Amino acid sequence: MLDHEEKFLFKEEILALSHALEEPGVLDNVEDLLTDVITNPRFDSEVFTLERSLQVMLGARAGATLVGLLTVTPEVFEETSEVRIPPEVQERLIAWRARFGLAIDNALNYLNNPDGIQGHNFSTQIAHVDERQVLQGRLTLVRYNNEPQFFLADAGVFFSLVVDVLERLGPYLGPDAIDTETLGRLRDALQLVERKTATRG
Repeated sequence: MLDHEEKFLFKEEILALSHALEEPGVLDNVEDLLTDVITNPRFDSEVFTLERSLQVMLGARAGATLVGLLTVTPEVFEETSEVRIPPEVQERLIAWRARFGLAIDNALNYLNNPDGIQGHNFSTQIAHVDERQVLQGRLTLVRYNNEPQFFLADAGVFFSLVVDVLERLGPYLGPDAIDTETLGRLRDALQLVERKTATRG
C-alpha cells in the first residue's frame, strides 16, 4: 500500500477530485463520457484523449487523478474510505473502476506497446513423424492487433519451457506471488505428468 507521505498526497488528490464531482450532474456527465469512450468504435484512439477530456470537465488536477484511479489496483480504494468523501462519490469511483478500468488499462497498454500480447491459447495434437506417434503442443499468442502468432513443437520442448519459466520465476517469489488455486493446479498437473510417465509393470 502507500507509505505515509504518499498517503497524505493521495488523500489531498482524492479530496480535490471529490469536490469537483460534487457539482450537480457531474457524476452522471462523467459516467456518460466514460461510456461513450468505451463504446466508441475508435476506442483506442479515444482513450488517448480521455484524460484531456476529463481535465476539461473537472479541472486539470481532478481529471488526471480520476484517470489514475480508473487504472489502479482495487485495493487502493480501501484508502479512500479514510478520506470521508461523500458515499455517492465513493460508490461511483469504485463502480467506474470495476466497469471501465480494465478496458482503459488494456487500451493504454496497447497504445504504449502495439506489439504486446493480449492473450494465449494452448492445444495439443498427435502427429505421425517417421512412422511413430509424437505428442505436440501448439501455443498461439494473440497480439493486441488481433494477429495470432503460433508455435508448434514436440511436447518435450514445452515441458522444458515450463521448467525454465518456473526456475526463473522461483528466486523472486514472495508469499503473495501465486494464488492458492493456481498452486493447486500446478500440483495436480505435476502429479498427472508423473502418473502418465511412470514405468509400468
